[in-house]
Amino acid sequence: MPKFVIEREIPGAGELSSQELKAIAQKSCGILQEMGPQIQWVQSYVTDDKIYCVYIAPNEDTLLEHARQGGFPANKISKVSSMIDPTTAE
Repeated sequence: MPKFVIEREIPGAGELSSQELKAIAQKSCGILQEMGPQIQWVQSYVTDDKIYCVYIAPNEDTLLEHARQGGFPANKISKVSSMIDPTTAE
């Protein structure tokens, strides 16, 4: 199944408290449970004004539906074409 990176523009994201991040994660997980196993949240990276989320999903529409239900922005969705890491250099 394809992997995607979602860019979410959230001003002040880097200043969210651990409790606020926990609430966001709980909301996301609740929606994921309702949507079923075809969509999986892998991890997210919080920066100053954005959150970058990695998901496994059949298509962009599934990700947009998750964002709509959660009230999360999905400013840009990019399908991952390949992955590299330090071992790629070997």
